[in-house]
Amino acid sequence: METLIPTLALLACPVGMGLMMWFMMRSSKGGSAHSGARSTSVADLREEQRRIAAEIDRLDDVPAEQEAPPVERPRPEVA
Repeated sequence: METLIPTLALLACPVGMGLMMWFMMRSSKGGSAHSGARSTSVADLREEQRRIAAEIDRLDDVPAEQEAPPVERPRPEVA
C-alpha cells in the first residue's frame, strides 16, 4: 500500500502523454477537411512570389533619403 501511490504517480505521466497523443491524432484526422479549403495552387503561389519580388525591387531602388522613418510602436504596459 505504501508503494501504490508513488507507483500511480509515476505511471500518470506516460499514460497521460499517451492519451494526449491519441486525442491529437484523432482530432487531426477530422481536421483534414479544413486544410483542403485553404489549398493554394502553384500558379497562385508563383504570382504572389512575382508580386513580392517586384515590390522588393521597387523598394530597393528608393534612395535612403526618401525612405519613411521607422514607425514607433507603443510598448505594452507591464502590470
